[in-house]
Amino acid sequence: MNTTAGVSASELAVRCIRIMADGDRADFDALIHPDAVNREGDVEPPECRVGGPAGFYATALWLRTAFEGLAYEFHHVVADGNLVAVHSTMSGRHVAPFAVYDSQGVDTVFPPTGKTFAITQSHWLRLQDGRLIEHWANRDDLGQAKQLGWVPPTPAYLFRMARAKSRVRRAA
Repeated sequence: MNTTAGVSASELAVRCIRIMADGDRADFDALIHPDAVNREGDVEPPECRVGGPAGFYATALWLRTAFEGLAYEFHHVVADGNLVAVHSTMSGRHVAPFAVYDSQGVDTVFPPTGKTFAITQSHWLRLQDGRLIEHWANRDDLGQAKQLGWVPPTPAYLFRMARAKSRVRRAA
């Protein structure tokens, strides 16, 4: 078992995901390596694309703003040296606009629906020096979109999406 100060790699990986829902900045500074990279950051806001604790904390705030009651349930955690695979369910309620980005800026904005969701995810984390240094994920984005009423979109929801996208672009 790979341990750092008595904490197994599996326990450390779970803590790194759990803080996305409820950690404060100090938690991110303690658990995320200064050189950490989030391989999923290309669809996130620009402030989330920086490395280290600041980028991971910005991702947490982005998710928490859009999804009230953000929570993770852990099903399986498997560690092999400094690589840990985590199978979990993320849940929450969509209460604020959720903006997705591309290399040009804002790509799509999903206005709040007030609906709840619960989707499975697989996270892959590489650890170094007792902290997270690299993260990848596979998520059920289509399942989330269906549960939240994003797809298939109604004409009224498409109009709300266009209006929300315009607001986010103006604010950026």
